[in-house]
Amino acid sequence: MRQEPDSEREARATEAERKQGAARIARRWPLYSGAAAVLLVAGLGAIIAYRDKNLPFSFDLAWMGEILEHRSPFWTVPALVMNNVGGGVLGALVIPVLITVTFLVLRRPWAALYFASATIVSAGIVQLLKYVYGRPRPTDILVTSDLGSFPSGHVANAATMAVVLGIMLVRAWVWIAGIVYTLAMLVSRTYLGAHWLSDTVGGLVLGAAVAVIIWAPLAYRLRLEQTTRAAARRARTT
Repeated sequence: MRQEPDSEREARATEAERKQGAARIARRWPLYSGAAAVLLVAGLGAIIAYRDKNLPFSFDLAWMGEILEHRSPFWTVPALVMNNVGGGVLGALVIPVLITVTFLVLRRPWAALYFASATIVSAGIVQLLKYVYGRPRPTDILVTSDLGSFPSGHVANAATMAVVLGIMLVRAWVWIAGIVYTLAMLVSRTYLGAHWLSDTVGGLVLGAAVAVIIWAPLAYRLRLEQTTRAAARRARTT
């Protein structure tokens, strides 16, 4: 049996270390950019809270004016459906648990951990910012909501889910569906008067940023899990 020369082993070890180092560096940029986005949202909340006694921006008022002008039963029904899907027991507990369990059934524990962690962290930061800034909600609200308008928890949850599933499932249609769902949630929250437009933008950026931040330290395990499962599936079909 041919024994591998020391020079070849050293070269392979050096190449492996180089690739690992490059992977660590590649993961730093999503981590740094995600953290910067979270700080940006927190800064936006501070600006809102301390300018003119928490009053909305001019674009918030203009958008809400358009919303009130176009309210009708035809649009109210789907907006109420989005309200229930994106929040309450269904949106905050049932759907996240079902997705997490589905990943476990598919033998993807790291994906389940990633989804659950991102969802919990996103919701936790939303509630923290709501408590810190205590922004009043619009007066023309059609649903019952908790205190604190900034940022939108429904939109943050939708954005987190969209990014996590897009990363995990690696399908163009998943990304498209996630974007459409998040934007529909954004519009529905302002249509119902539950949030100002700036609240929903803050929730969107926050939710997506948290998904990226949680992904960074788990990226290697998630990729390994994904490739291992794909290889096992190919082996079964051959």
